[in-house]
Amino acid sequence: MAHLLSVNLARPRPNPAKPGTTATGIDKRPVDHEVHLRAPGPKSGGLGGGLVGDSVFDTRNHGGDDQAVYAYSRESLDHWERALGRELTGGSFGENLTTAGLDVDRALIGERWRIGDGVLLEVSSPRIPCSTFARWLDERGWVKRFAQGALPGAYLRIVEPGVIRAGDTVTVEHRPDHGVTVELCFRALMTEAQLLPRLVDVEALPEETRELARKRTGGTPPYDPQEWETDV
Repeated sequence: MAHLLSVNLARPRPNPAKPGTTATGIDKRPVDHEVHLRAPGPKSGGLGGGLVGDSVFDTRNHGGDDQAVYAYSRESLDHWERALGRELTGGSFGENLTTAGLDVDRALIGERWRIGDGVLLEVSSPRIPCSTFARWLDERGWVKRFAQGALPGAYLRIVEPGVIRAGDTVTVEHRPDHGVTVELCFRALMTEAQLLPRLVDVEALPEETRELARKRTGGTPPYDPQEWETDV
């Protein structure tokens, strides 16, 4: 049965990609207590992330209602453990929820998950890798490698707030019929521009993502991992 293997909260630390300028909440560790979830509001001027006790510092690019929660599957972490030859514990990728028995990357945009008996989440978009992620993992060429791996994990909105903890079941309550998965959306944005037209009419995607797809349709992917060869 699909469930939460761990719920992970940030331990703020200096941002390895921006020394001396700001902190980051990418270092997330499992907690053994209940965690409250609530919709954080807009990125700018809102509450940051959706988990009470978590920290979001780069509110230009992270947090807000469309990125309230970040989920990554234990199965995908296992893939990267094998590929990188190193241990990756829950929270290693900066995810709030480490799941087991749930194919996060093939979830549909707009899919809804019931956590336990209360919280309801909605899949909104894939995670786009950045220099902070690359520096945190300290793997050369990581952004390009992550893009090619196409296992991005999913951002989620909080539709119904409540309390969660490790061990809670995850039940898929709704799956839309458009066929656009988290993985497909990620490939369209990162490496396969020919897929961008499929994003335009997916109403559950953030409007900024749909607008990006409209502008870039027929051109190059919005995010080109070739440009980030110098990432550690």
